Amino acid sequence: MTSSRLLLDSNIVVWLDQKPERLPASVVRQIESAPQVFLSAVTAWELGIKQSLGGLTLLRPVSDLIQALGMTELPVTIRHGEAVRDLPLHHRDPFDRLLVAQAMVEGLILVTGDKRLTEYGVPILLV
Repeated sequence: MTSSRLLLDSNIVVWLDQKPERLPASVVRQIESAPQVFLSAVTAWELGIKQSLGGLTLLRPVSDLIQALGMTELPVTIRHGEAVRDLPLHHRDPFDRLLVAQAMVEGLILVTGDKRLTEYGVPILLV
């Protein structure tokens, strides 16, 4: 899986920045060795909402995290939105559903701690 392009779920981004010890060393190695690691605009949106509601404190802005962790920003496109329409309702979280759709459309492996996302059949690196 190390030669694959990865899309990080929000929990993985927060752990990488604040609690890297929560991630298995093998997962950190796969992230570090991946040719490209993406952070979705939807993740910045989700983290921003959690921050504004007081449920999350980040040590630095998401835009700084992208640069510091060597990630590539993945914008949300019309194709991504359309792909959400066709997803079964295994999961009701709109942020996670959009990440699944992005992984499908872009051919990415989704790195997540949410095992419910495996029901979609998208390639997942489960933490």
